[in-house]
Parts: sequence; structure tokens; C-alpha cells
Amino acid sequence: MEGIRIFVTGGTFDKEYDELTGKLYFKDSHLPEMLKLGRANLKLEVRTLMMIDSLEMTAAARNLILEQCRAAPESRMVITHGTDTMVTTAQMLAAHIKDKTIVLTGAMVPYKFGSSDGLFNLGSALAFAQTLAPGVYIAMNGRYFRADQVRKNRENGIFEEPAS
Repeated sequence: MEGIRIFVTGGTFDKEYDELTGKLYFKDSHLPEMLKLGRANLKLEVRTLMMIDSLEMTAAARNLILEQCRAAPESRMVITHGTDTMVTTAQMLAAHIKDKTIVLTGAMVPYKFGSSDGLFNLGSALAFAQTLAPGVYIAMNGRYFRADQVRKNRENGIFEEPAS
């Protein structure tokens, strides 16, 4: 079985809650814990590229993601990413990479809150990364979308295909 490269970039997926200040912050990625909890039985290589909110994602950060995707020996990848600018990153990657299967995923609620969609989204993204044809996709809430056929519906807190 071919391995899957996972790139961590931060986002709500990895945020922690500071009970004293009431603010969300980054410490370490929750990905290893999530993979253990999910009993993932896959050949995985995990690399943390950054731990930032996607609203702070710059062109330089997206270029780093692009270069890491290009350089990775694996042809199948999952990228954890904040949901606010996930579509922008997915579309940029899709414009430059055609020969790999890349699935971006994240969470609307931080994993550490206990009611997070993060674990489900991660499992879905890993499954989609193994089965989808080369291209760039977003996997959220059990569905996948092509990078050029998705938008975040901020009112309902879901990803969906744009209205025709």
C-alpha cells in the first residue's frame, strides 16, 4: 500500500482553549492523538509546516505548502488547514499540481472541545486520499469537493458546491 503524506498547517483543527484568557491558541498538533484514537492503520508520514489560523495564511505560506507537496515522494496527501481560506489554498494548489491526489480538511470546532467534527473529517480525508483520482479536493462533513467546485457557506457552517 502506498503511503500518504500529511501536512499540518494549523487552523481550528489544532486550536487549544486558554481557560484563563478565554482565547484560542496553538500549542502542538492534535493529529498524532487523533490518528491513535481513530486507530489509523495506514502508512503515514506527518510533517508540521506551520501552526496558524488560515486568516493569517500568506502567499509565502501557500507557496511553502505548494513546494512541500511537489517535493513529497508520495502521490497522495492530506493537508489540515483552517476553513476560512481553505478554498483559496486548494485552488492555488490545483492550478500547479495535476499528478497527485491532495485532500484538504479541517474542522469547524476545535478537536479539544470534544464535539469537534475534526476526527470525522480527518478519517474521511484519509479515505478520499486513497480512492480519488489525481486532483485537489476539500473533504468536510463526509463529502468531498473539487477545488474549483466548492465554497464555504458561513451561514450554515458547511462546505457546498456553489449555486449554478
